[in-house]
Amino acid sequence: MRMVQNKKVSWIDFENVSGDDILYLQENFNIHPLAVEEFATPTIRPKATSYDNCIFLTLHIPLFDKKEKTTYPGELDIVILKNYLITGHDHKIYQLTEFLEKLEISEGKRKFYMSDTPAHLLYHLLEILLNSCFPRLDHIHKKLIQIEKRVFNGEEKEMVREISIVKRDILNFRRTLKPQRSILESLSTMQSKFIPKDLYPYYQDLIGTNIRLWSSLESAKETIESLEETNNSLLSNKLNLTMKVLTIFSAIMLPMTVYSNILAMSADIPFGKNPYGFWIHIGIMLLISLFTIIMFKIKKWF
Repeated sequence: MRMVQNKKVSWIDFENVSGDDILYLQENFNIHPLAVEEFATPTIRPKATSYDNCIFLTLHIPLFDKKEKTTYPGELDIVILKNYLITGHDHKIYQLTEFLEKLEISEGKRKFYMSDTPAHLLYHLLEILLNSCFPRLDHIHKKLIQIEKRVFNGEEKEMVREISIVKRDILNFRRTLKPQRSILESLSTMQSKFIPKDLYPYYQDLIGTNIRLWSSLESAKETIESLEETNNSLLSNKLNLTMKVLTIFSAIMLPMTVYSNILAMSADIPFGKNPYGFWIHIGIMLLISLFTIIMFKIKKWF
């Protein structure tokens, strides 16, 4: 548990919420039992509920797994009381931790961010969390540019896996981000004594930030799908060319193979006693192959 206090607002953050933490909340704060239960229970759905004595929120923050190279949702539970903002999360959210550390160190930042209400502090926290997504999106767009260059530089086979990894990252990012808009909309319209009316336009601004993130993700999704289709087309074209060459080679060799098999079936091979018999048969095979190539040219098969 970590706590930052100012004159009007205190922020308590729990990482890896335990039974002792839940007991601490029950003994020291007037929090609705349903909110406490939700705080202790992981959920895959975002939620915003207003109670008489508090507001409870569940958000999912897009976090990045460097090992798996993909985005995953990090659950953030939030309780808003009269003078307290309480947060809990099972995964380490570095943006939240960094913001908390800055408030612990700097008295000036505490005065700036914690001089009004917990709802004001929550707005600043949500703004930081949403804005932290833009650098991630910039990295994705740079990755898309690199993939595009490599696709058209003849590295189609290498790009199959790379495209799949980036596509999975984008899809997981979208899956995490999309439901959060409903929570922001709930905050901007929620009639509660814990959210001052002057904050509604600010939460509306967060909705606009969410929409910009979503638009950028939609653009990335369309781009990666187009690159995947183009990469598959180039791979298919290369495979077709390879199969065409092999087919032509086989078609040219087939008459020669038939000729040699016919000779093998004959006990008395023509020109068998001629000292130049081997070269005569080689010449006949080459003439047959040349005739086959001319026929292919006439038919425009290659």
